[in-house]
Amino acid sequence: MPNPPLKAVTLTHVRYHKGDRLGHFLAWVSLVPVFISLGGFFTHFVFRRELHCMFFALGLIISQFINEIIKSSVQQARPETCALLEMCDSHGWPSSHSQYMFFFAVYFTLLTVEGIGLSQVKNKWAVNFCPWSLAVLTMFSRVYLGYHTVAQVFAGAALGVFLGACWFWVVNNVIYEYFPVIEESKFGRMFYVKDTSHIKNVLKFEYDNARAARKNMADKAN
Repeated sequence: MPNPPLKAVTLTHVRYHKGDRLGHFLAWVSLVPVFISLGGFFTHFVFRRELHCMFFALGLIISQFINEIIKSSVQQARPETCALLEMCDSHGWPSSHSQYMFFFAVYFTLLTVEGIGLSQVKNKWAVNFCPWSLAVLTMFSRVYLGYHTVAQVFAGAALGVFLGACWFWVVNNVIYEYFPVIEESKFGRMFYVKDTSHIKNVLKFEYDNARAARKNMADKAN
């Protein structure tokens, strides 16, 4: 009985032509969504547990589910290079990488414009340059490496911008009023979930409180 064909875990399985330095660089760029999800949001939840960030992450998850539904419905094939990349068994329209990064970029930009979490930042355009440049590079990398066509990455980008803007509106105009309820809920109290968007400078606030707590402990010890 012949052995069944092997299939790679595509989460971090990115191929490029050996010796192609630009391809090597873009292969790492293509993994930015993984770094944001695992290194960014997961770490943020463990150490910060901010409601705005948690709903940011939830929006990205919903966006990816929508992407899979559309891909399964449209069933548009990837470019011919998919055979070399062993990706022909999955669909290409719209690009999930482009959708993820452009959702992230537009939502992050709207957070910055509204001053949520970054109210003390003066050069907000400079802060927003990073996510948008990474979004464009990710979109380019998916075409350059042969995983998607130009139309597929632009479709993903457009859908990401649309869903990111819509989700931001939902969070800040519908869900936000329930933040205090979530904070005071059993879940919120158990996991120390909080909303600090009403605090102008969170870093200074935490710094001052940490110093005051240390000084208070020192005074009690003496």
